[in-house]
Amino acid sequence: MAISMYDFSIPVMIRGLSNMSAILAKGAAHAEAKKFDSLALAQSRLILDMYPLTRQVQIACDTAKGAAGRLAAIEIPKHEDTETTLAQLEARIKKTVDFLKTVTPAQLQGAETRSVELKFPDGVMKFTGLTYLTGFVLPNFYFHASMVYALLRKGGVDVGKDDFLGPTP
Repeated sequence: MAISMYDFSIPVMIRGLSNMSAILAKGAAHAEAKKFDSLALAQSRLILDMYPLTRQVQIACDTAKGAAGRLAAIEIPKHEDTETTLAQLEARIKKTVDFLKTVTPAQLQGAETRSVELKFPDGVMKFTGLTYLTGFVLPNFYFHASMVYALLRKGGVDVGKDDFLGPTP
């Protein structure tokens, strides 16, 4: 059986986002149990020049929905980046997962050779679908997902590697 672009993208990102949502819920429960405002977790950073947890979640979601849209050649939903609470971040993850679940394997057939171009203030990055997924999307997605995990750990939330990895598929 051949492995498809769909197999390496949509289910992988759904799993990662679902696990992220679960650890955010643990963060909210931790704040409630310890009687502190969960906004402290949402705004936490590892170091001053790094994005806070809220932005880490937003970027992970944007990476996932952007990849799905570009690889399937469909419109990418827009999110306003206004989340400030853990509950709002969980809602954003749910919206992203709901979108990912609409993407079908058929929509990603041939996506490995599809041209993908990303425009940034300092230039343009050009990829094939395969190099976009393997060289940009997945590393970027996991970087931001691991930052969410690390920030919650730093905040005292009782999460471990099994929470990051989630249930065995």
